[in-house]
Amino acid sequence: MAAPRSSARGGAKATKIPQVSWREPRPAPIVLVSGPEEVCAERAIAGVRDYLRAEDPALEVSDVRADDYAPGTLLSLTSPSLFGEPRLVRIAGVEKCSDAFLKEAVAYLDNPQEGATVLMRHTGASVRGKKLLDGIRAGTGGGIEIACPTIKRDSDRADFAAGEFGAARRRIAPAALRALVSAFADDLTELAAACQQLIRDVEGDITEETVTKYYGGRVEVTAFVVADTAISGRYGEALIALRHALDSGADPVPMVAAFAMKLRTMARVAGNRENNRSLAQRLGMKDWQVDRARRDLSGWNERSLGLAIQATARADAEVKGAARDPIFALERMVTVVATRAPFGE
Repeated sequence: MAAPRSSARGGAKATKIPQVSWREPRPAPIVLVSGPEEVCAERAIAGVRDYLRAEDPALEVSDVRADDYAPGTLLSLTSPSLFGEPRLVRIAGVEKCSDAFLKEAVAYLDNPQEGATVLMRHTGASVRGKKLLDGIRAGTGGGIEIACPTIKRDSDRADFAAGEFGAARRRIAPAALRALVSAFADDLTELAAACQQLIRDVEGDITEETVTKYYGGRVEVTAFVVADTAISGRYGEALIALRHALDSGADPVPMVAAFAMKLRTMARVAGNRENNRSLAQRLGMKDWQVDRARRDLSGWNERSLGLAIQATARADAEVKGAARDPIFALERMVTVVATRAPFGE
């Protein structure tokens, strides 16, 4: 998928700097990651970090908010240390940057520090920072741009999913790819998660039968809807959604898997006060996964989360043959998760 030569809401802009694919990111003194597609942006940012860390494990990584910026921070973080380790400074929120950041960032373009990579994330949600973006795109500072435009068309989503399997050196049948993209037509983040789950869980080539088993038609979308509804505490709606999914032919096994995936992520995130990016990096997750899990944790506590995980583990065993009635196993799991209480209370 070709990277367009634009980023902000105002349309295409002429640029003199290299345009780099988010799938093949590389460092430069200044790296501008532009556009609204967060999944692609997170891959690009992580890729730049991994590239630099492979070159030198002593890489120093710092995170800065452009909208909550303390004057002098940029120069302080990019200045050479005593031992001269390479530095990566990741700056988020450039589309809503403060005046202090804008002034110092524009000045920095004229004198980038040796051994430092400054990565700036601008979603294009506003024209704030236009002077800075124009300077970067004009070649001041020796930068590159990694564009992450919104992925809307079916063909673009198919290219995205195919790229996920290609990057993992896994083969997926064309019919399987179409079925997978169709199942997640409305949510790129869920499509990305589904691709990674298949890559992780399925051995050998991924066939249409495999995709049907996990996500057939809109079954897996329905499974996530059931899980989301139950986790949010809407008990009656969750039971209705479960019945609708089962009537549509949903397989109980991937239904339980949808709950397990979300609850595991919630458990890993619960109680941590680190910012999304640093926590995601430490846990080997994506920023959006941490953000979603924190939103899902509203109203939960350690006891209720433990009950839900136990109920899901029990349902997983029962739908795989440990009990005669997999439907009852699903209903009990949904009840425990949605009510956040032991079954029958």
